[in-house]
Amino acid sequence: MEVIQIVGLGLVATILIVLLRQSNRSDFALLVSVITGIIIFSMVIDKVKYIVDTLSNLSRSANIEFTYFTTILKIIGIAYIVEFGAQISRDAGEEAIASKIELGGKVIIMVLAMPILLALMDLIIKILP
Repeated sequence: MEVIQIVGLGLVATILIVLLRQSNRSDFALLVSVITGIIIFSMVIDKVKYIVDTLSNLSRSANIEFTYFTTILKIIGIAYIVEFGAQISRDAGEEAIASKIELGGKVIIMVLAMPILLALMDLIIKILP
């Protein structure tokens, strides 16, 4: 089971990071954290591809406009990337930078979502008398 491998890897990395921080090797602790995140991401990338393919097939069968679908996928991808970057910054003890990363991600997501919001507003205006 892959989830056991992921959790096991995470726990081993966490213990190693705690030991490295106690021995004043925070630089190596951050490196272990980043490498662990990359390894876990590489372990689940096939699952992400399956989800994208399934949602793509679903959107085609439901006749959803493809630009809306790709925009939603971009927004989800940005959210995951921003979360990953913010967590790395928090692991390094940089809460302020993590907050700025999250703010930047939220602004980019709003910009990407604007065409969908405008189309939704147009639809609501057409429905209302």
